[in-house]
Amino acid sequence: MNPSSQSSSVEARPGWHAFFPNTVRFVLAPLILLFSGYFTANFIISGSYTWPRTSRTLGLMLTVLILSHEFVYKEQLSRNESPGRARAAVLYSCVLPYVLGVLVMLALWAL
Repeated sequence: MNPSSQSSSVEARPGWHAFFPNTVRFVLAPLILLFSGYFTANFIISGSYTWPRTSRTLGLMLTVLILSHEFVYKEQLSRNESPGRARAAVLYSCVLPYVLGVLVMLALWAL
């Protein structure tokens, strides 16, 4: 293995490493949280609290918490951002889409 081929593979990684977290933060997390807020509000409003629906909703909420903490908050901290900026990233990428999903469900229910 010559030194030039090794350095070119190392240079290719930072581009991918910067692309994936931004995709998660700006595309994947907001979409998942939007639908999660919608379906959680649907569960609460429906009044049909069966064990299968309850367990799916709890699993969804656990998934949302893990996604928000591991892939948004911790990623921002690993980029040497302050904890305040990491919390702001969670607010804009996770909390606001979740609340928007709840509001969409409430608006549709009110019609």
